[in-house]
Amino acid sequence: MPAREQLKDQVRELREQLNSDPLMSDEKRVELETLIAELEVQQPLEGAIQDPSIADGVNLAVERFELDHPGIAGTLRNIVVTLGNIGI
Repeated sequence: MPAREQLKDQVRELREQLNSDPLMSDEKRVELETLIAELEVQQPLEGAIQDPSIADGVNLAVERFELDHPGIAGTLRNIVVTLGNIGI
């Protein structure tokens, strides 16, 4: 599967995890929704100038979600790898 398709699937999985976690704080929910929106903007930019800081943002999110939401942190780690494979 091409890396861009993987990214699309991973972002979809992340959104599903967010929607299925009613106990997540509003602050973390907004943070994750913002990150998802940034990733969705990156997806169609194939060959265009892409924002490399998105990977940094995802890495920071991994750290913030790791203790309370390990499943989400795992998905975020997969997204970091996929972004690297794309060259972002």
